[in-house]
Amino acid sequence: MSKFLKTLFPAAALSTAALAAQPALAEVELNFYTGYQTSPHSRVTGTRGASSGSTPFNNLIGWEGKSFELPAYYGARATWWQPSNIGFGLEFSHEKAYAPAGDMPAGFSRLEFTDGLNIITANVSRRWPGMWGERVTPYVSGGVGIAMPHVDVTEGTNRTFGYQVTGPAVRLSAGAKYAINEDWSVFGEYQFTWSENTADLAGGGTLNTRIVTNAVNVGVGFSF
Repeated sequence: MSKFLKTLFPAAALSTAALAAQPALAEVELNFYTGYQTSPHSRVTGTRGASSGSTPFNNLIGWEGKSFELPAYYGARATWWQPSNIGFGLEFSHEKAYAPAGDMPAGFSRLEFTDGLNIITANVSRRWPGMWGERVTPYVSGGVGIAMPHVDVTEGTNRTFGYQVTGPAVRLSAGAKYAINEDWSVFGEYQFTWSENTADLAGGGTLNTRIVTNAVNVGVGFSF
């Protein structure tokens, strides 16, 4: 994990410096979105704390997204578009994953990333103005970064409740925006995220899981 962060953060700093040096012709676009997000089954492994006997667990979890329940699913990104229609940016998404009671390991009464399964990525994007008419612009985007979920786990008498940097993450998006005027637009897209998560549990336990999300997003954009 430490090697990943040592690689990511210097790269992000270099990207930021490069963006600052871009010519004034570059366009900045801010996007804000919500939508419907789900997560397929994935396996959770780890070890319960010493107070619970340090016993291992291995369970298949059918994650629930509950996109429209508070705290709701949402995201935001900033993209610096170049005259070549290549864009560089940063994106944050507040995703959610609840473990149903029947899927949780023995001794667990709560297992969720609901405030949330936060994904932060540095993105590279490509757009095609005019491909679908004067106002509709299709685009694709991909990024790498980190997962920083709010880990909410109750295992026996141990309660884990807080944000942790749990591992690397990847994001892929494809969609189209509709220009309302020169500054404002609306858009729809499909978005995929993948994250590896290793969390420390209260009482000395650990939890490991790979979470994939699929989302259909709608949102608004502002360019300047």
